[in-house]
Amino acid sequence: MDWMERIAGIRRWTRGGERAPHKPILLLYALGAFQRHGNRPIPFSVAEAELKRLLKEYGPARDTSPGYPFHHLTSDGLWLVDTTTGPGSPGPELGRLRESQAVGRLHPDLARDLSEEPQLLARVTRYLLDANFAPSLHADICLLVGLDLEILETAGTTASNGVAVRRDPAFRERVLMAYEYCCAFCAYDGWLDGVAVGLDAAHVRWWAFDGPDVLANGLCLCSIHHKLFDKGVLGLTTDRAITVSARFVGRTAAARNMVLSLAGRSAREPQSGLEGVEAAHIDWHGRQVFRLPARNG
Repeated sequence: MDWMERIAGIRRWTRGGERAPHKPILLLYALGAFQRHGNRPIPFSVAEAELKRLLKEYGPARDTSPGYPFHHLTSDGLWLVDTTTGPGSPGPELGRLRESQAVGRLHPDLARDLSEEPQLLARVTRYLLDANFAPSLHADICLLVGLDLEILETAGTTASNGVAVRRDPAFRERVLMAYEYCCAFCAYDGWLDGVAVGLDAAHVRWWAFDGPDVLANGLCLCSIHHKLFDKGVLGLTTDRAITVSARFVGRTAAARNMVLSLAGRSAREPQSGLEGVEAAHIDWHGRQVFRLPARNG
């Protein structure tokens, strides 16, 4: 069984770049449970709240029921659901999943191969993360689903055909140089022993969703603003003004100075003659990542 090919087939439902990582989130959750406990059945009564939290934090802004992936992942040959009346899911409705005492587990063939080939768990995990989420979110997701990141350290990114996929290593340097090693949102420009520290090259349109490794899709951001940008706290308008989600709450002076005060401020532009962020990539981020509505200031 070519599990990588099968998993690539459920990577995401997409329409015009729309994010729908519901099944990958459930699969990562199941892999975390497998790494800790083997292929024990996972009661929906246990998974419901945890999946709801994961979908709220790492899914798109629209609400999605945890019953959706718990039921629908069964169609991909990776996940089985049983109830008190026998095998088979009762459907995605929360009431039916609860009343039937539904439990889910990885397909036994997948569980067997994960046990016999330890690197398969690393390859599957890395693929699901790279194909669905911005890199700045990977460690947090693994922590929440209970996956040990050490399994990923020796595993390269692998496409469904088994060929290693590499991002352009020059992307970071091009972006940081273009913005003169200065955060486009707050102007942080720290160095240590001649090396820039705490600065990242952020993809505006995520690499996982066809965001290219080009300057027109990059922003130099400090680490905290990179994380907040990928979480949808911060965004951009097409005229490069910074937006702050009205859902963000910060009561301290630090939160006001580092986040709330950015609302409406113009983002730093790259050096003269170098390409700024394309409006199409800003639009994608605004639709798929930024948590509307935006503050008025």
